[in-house]
Amino acid sequence: MQYAWFPGCKAPFHLPEYLSSSRAALRALGMAVRDVEFNCCGYPIRHHDAEAALVSAARNFALAQNAGLDILTPCKCCFGALKHALHVFQRSPVLLDRANALLAEEGLAFSGTISVDHILSALKREIGPEAIRRAVTRPLSGLKVAAHYGCHALRPSAVTGFDDPGSPRVFEDLLLALGAEPVAWPLRLECCGAPLRGRNDRVSDALMHKKIQSVRESGADVLCTACTYCQTQFRDEQRMLPGRRVPAVLFTQLLGLALGCPPESLGLDANRERWFLDQMG
Repeated sequence: MQYAWFPGCKAPFHLPEYLSSSRAALRALGMAVRDVEFNCCGYPIRHHDAEAALVSAARNFALAQNAGLDILTPCKCCFGALKHALHVFQRSPVLLDRANALLAEEGLAFSGTISVDHILSALKREIGPEAIRRAVTRPLSGLKVAAHYGCHALRPSAVTGFDDPGSPRVFEDLLLALGAEPVAWPLRLECCGAPLRGRNDRVSDALMHKKIQSVRESGADVLCTACTYCQTQFRDEQRMLPGRRVPAVLFTQLLGLALGCPPESLGLDANRERWFLDQMG
């Protein structure tokens, strides 16, 4: 199986360990990805110029379509934005035609049909928890993990089709396959506050603080994310909060560790968590 790899704009600069750990883990599981010269998913401008965001997404779809591949992304914001655009195009031939009129200037065209996957859903569907469990060489036994879902994959569920938005299981099922212990915590489906960073930092901090306190009370050793924006929010901005720091870890880092991937490919030093590095590095 092979996908067109959509890293997004933020991860290459702010979270390269997400990309390197994703590639290492996917390679270990036999999932191939190919680099395509994608542009922005359109998410940052969606509420300023909706049609420009759609054209941005359409160009990505056309490039993947030319490569004969479906799209796989580790970023839930990119996933949500691309799924939204695809949803719009499939229901509005007029907007698809308008986007294609602009793409034609580059010799591109989008048919209106393509698949977009997030790395979590692709792993569960294409590989499956049982096959992942058999591939594990270093079970994460005893590691208590609070899974943070993020907003853009779950909602709106009629658009993303990611999982049950009220009671999702994909994250926990994959963590169990690694031998980890997912913990129950009441705010696992709430926003991390990242979309408000730089616009209303006070509210952004308040949302994050509530989530961190919920994780602390759950007894989790680590907070696990699978979204570029969520990870940078918990890793970088948590330093401003009082109380015990909760290590923020990417799911692909845990996956890579469990699969026995070379530590240097997982970027664990970027997590800035001495305790976590001593325990798992």
